[in-house]
Amino acid sequence: MSKFYEKVAYHDVEEDLQSQKSVDKWIFGLLLIVIGFVPLIVMASVIEVQSPLITNLGALTGGVKGDLFTYYKALILLTITVIAGLMFLSKILFMNGEIRKTKLNYAIGAFAVAIVLSTIFSPNISIALNGLYNRSDGAISWLCYLAIFFIAMNIEYPKKAVQYVVYATYPFVFINLCIITLNFFGKDLLQNAWAKKLVTLFLPEGANLSEGSVLLGTLNHGNYMSGTFAILVMMYLTWVVIDTNTTRRIVNLLFAFSAILIVFMALSTSGFLTILCCIPFVLWLLVKSKKKTMAISLLAVFCIVSAISLHALAVKNPKIWDETLGFFISENPYSVENVVSSTSQNYDWNNSILSGTTAYAAEKQFELPVIPETGVGAGSGRVYIWENVLNLTMDRPLFGYGLDTLIYNFPHYNIDARANLETETVIVDKPHNMYVGTLYGTGFLGFIGFMSIISFTVFGSLKAIIRYKSTYDFGVILCVTWLAFLFQALFNDTLPGTAAPLWIVAGLLIGISTINEKEKIV
Repeated sequence: MSKFYEKVAYHDVEEDLQSQKSVDKWIFGLLLIVIGFVPLIVMASVIEVQSPLITNLGALTGGVKGDLFTYYKALILLTITVIAGLMFLSKILFMNGEIRKTKLNYAIGAFAVAIVLSTIFSPNISIALNGLYNRSDGAISWLCYLAIFFIAMNIEYPKKAVQYVVYATYPFVFINLCIITLNFFGKDLLQNAWAKKLVTLFLPEGANLSEGSVLLGTLNHGNYMSGTFAILVMMYLTWVVIDTNTTRRIVNLLFAFSAILIVFMALSTSGFLTILCCIPFVLWLLVKSKKKTMAISLLAVFCIVSAISLHALAVKNPKIWDETLGFFISENPYSVENVVSSTSQNYDWNNSILSGTTAYAAEKQFELPVIPETGVGAGSGRVYIWENVLNLTMDRPLFGYGLDTLIYNFPHYNIDARANLETETVIVDKPHNMYVGTLYGTGFLGFIGFMSIISFTVFGSLKAIIRYKSTYDFGVILCVTWLAFLFQALFNDTLPGTAAPLWIVAGLLIGISTINEKEKIV
């Protein structure tokens, strides 16, 4: 009788293991969809916005608003997160699955609770929950990031998991290279009837794209394009360096070159700085890799071809230089300086009146107060924004204002904006920094939990890179990718199409690091 029970028990355990593997396989497939498909979604939507302010400023008023880049990305992300979450719960509850024990679990839980509390106590609850209508980066999206990060940490992966992740990004690079190249040479894709019809497929009758709409890529702005494709440059170059397969090396070199072209044409410095600051990781892995001669040759080819491409593109648009090497060398060899005579620099009286300045009379002479000259502050005005956001945070240090609500709380029309944002009429809707944005949105309680997660993953990534030995330890590709994301986040915010795939990468690198070292992750 006892043998019968032993056989039944053994059969149950074997069946649970098979079920767990099947569920993990399906979950991994869903995560690959988030990585490879969600960033590609460009679909116009119409949203009813209830503004928390009474104002006549168009950017802050409520009503019907249009969005092209984030609504459906966020919707698909939420759907996939719910499905993956239900599958993961069924694995834990009904298939004897286990949650890996790590201190990181406490940080994730603490940050999730802080997000919920910051939303509840936010002065703009509905915005904090869903995010700004054209960003969708509120509490729901952030809880999705954490959920897929946690799930990715706690599933088993196939041996070629890292390869599948990299392959999933290939269509994203190819499609965006085509779109941005057309845009760069003045042939915007939205001018084609089929493309316009495709992106407006789900618009209600009577709604249409506004005149002058252009498509730079499948992400919202050049800043996101630059930062995201710089991350992919680092991903591909890392694989080029550590791989021993010549064909794969060449393929990844081509995609690295394609990605850096997108970085150049995106006209944003963040991506270029990310590449420069993260390239030491690649060089370190190069020193410790096998077949160094081939790797050095391929990197040399990449640098030479990239330099030639930079020159060719800068000839077409001198701003390419300003947003790359111009960060270090102010003189642009591709632009012709126009000397403006002092007589043409007339004082803008209308702007002075609109700015709230007044004229004073004394002994029949008028003296105007000194106002800042028009200009761009440090970091393209980012430092000015960060200072003001940090000052706001001091007023609500515990729970913050709620994620993605900055547009309704930032001190707009500040006269100091003239010297930092070119004009005081600029409406600031985001902090241009993931860390500052998290501090503003969730307060110091949330920020501590968030930085605990970041610290844990950074420490693990750096340790894996420093201790790298095996040519087949492709997990370091994810480590470099995640570090590149964290660096570019110093200059960029998060969005469902940019952050969700990278949080999966972070969860995956934690997950595969727990697999027995004897099993090679290739």
